[in-house]
Amino acid sequence: MTQSASPTPLSYKDAGVDIVAGDALVERIKPLAKKTMREGVLAGIGGFGALFEVPKRYKEPVLVSGTDGVGTKLKLAFEWNMHDTVGIDLVAMSVNDVLVQGAEPLFFLDYFACGKLDVDTAAAVVGGIAKGCELSGCALIGGETAEMPGMYPAGEYDLAGFAVGAVEKSKILTGADVKPGDVVLGLASHGVHSNGFSLVRKCIERAGANTPATLDGKPFKQAIMEPTRLYVKNVLAALAAHPIKALAHITGGGLLENIPRVLPEGTAAHLKKGSWPQTELFAWLQKTAGIDDIEMNRTFNNGIGMVVVVDAAHAEATAATLRAAGETVYTIGQIAPIGQGAAVVVA
Repeated sequence: MTQSASPTPLSYKDAGVDIVAGDALVERIKPLAKKTMREGVLAGIGGFGALFEVPKRYKEPVLVSGTDGVGTKLKLAFEWNMHDTVGIDLVAMSVNDVLVQGAEPLFFLDYFACGKLDVDTAAAVVGGIAKGCELSGCALIGGETAEMPGMYPAGEYDLAGFAVGAVEKSKILTGADVKPGDVVLGLASHGVHSNGFSLVRKCIERAGANTPATLDGKPFKQAIMEPTRLYVKNVLAALAAHPIKALAHITGGGLLENIPRVLPEGTAAHLKKGSWPQTELFAWLQKTAGIDDIEMNRTFNNGIGMVVVVDAAHAEATAATLRAAGETVYTIGQIAPIGQGAAVVVA
């Protein structure tokens, strides 16, 4: 009787998953995460679950959660080998949303998925995540690195992020008391941030070799990839000092679709065209895409990354506090009765 030969042993690494590389990445991440530690962290990186205690200074804490990704901006990160700032985008997209409810971001978790783990690339990405957490006072207490052979093309990865914050129940921002006559302040963006990149990439494709060398004083690629601005610390300081009524993070859908999300029924935001400057970046995108102002304000933040609604009597002082903290602030409009018009009018 002929005995069949034993099959050649197959390891997990033979199947495309490198446990040693994963362990090496965790060791690279630990000191980065350590820099983000803050009050409330009981156990962070390395466990099956991360533990966090809500700070005792909260009397009636309400938890506020947010999740997001970076979108097709990642395609340019792959193409241009620019991985060190997309992690900041990841953090900003969630913590800025949590901030809109009046909440202080407490902790953040990330999910990094790839086909084959490149430790240097992953460490660059997570380094950006840690930097974003550090700049927003938010602890990076956990995450997941998933190496899944065959799921992603070589050199590509995907990102998701999850933020949890807290706000006193009595201080939740709902926008319910916004009324006609209130002032709309706009905080400048750092560029495209992390929305509208499907159109950005089409513009780059259309321009071909004729892309400008610089935009707004930065090399073209840097201007395009400039990470989403983290508004957390400066806006929290303004919230502590002034009776702000509503905040809107200007993400997908631009000014036209995000501001109405925080307005009570029967009100509209009338924004004054030209009350904030159009940067070279957005001028180039508009010209290259050949789109009108309405489409620009629906697709991109168009230069305004966060909107603040405040009573007219407090507008000047609120703007002064934000400027002193480092924000570029424009008075871009006011709240009016909606009548028969749209919820946001730019004229």
